[in-house]
Amino acid sequence: MENKRWYDKEPTLSLAVSLIKNSKEEIQLKCAEFIKLKAQDYGVVLNSNLLGAFNYVLNRWYDSSEPLAEAFGYLKEADNETRKQIAIAVITFLEKTETT
Repeated sequence: MENKRWYDKEPTLSLAVSLIKNSKEEIQLKCAEFIKLKAQDYGVVLNSNLLGAFNYVLNRWYDSSEPLAEAFGYLKEADNETRKQIAIAVITFLEKTETT
């Protein structure tokens, strides 16, 4: 079976996204900021037209929040290895956040 979602192609990224999705909104927003900063640390640049193109119907769960949509934009722009490294960092971040 072929994965339909771009983030399901890499198991670590898929796990990180699942953990984000199942977190409380407050944690999701912290995670969005964390992803953005991590991606920028790796030199990922967000396509400036991406956020300006919100004239379409927002069907994805992460589109309901502009910070999450932006964070996922960074993930999408990153290369596969960078995505995996960010995913590992996100999982660690969420583990620490959930236990504090």
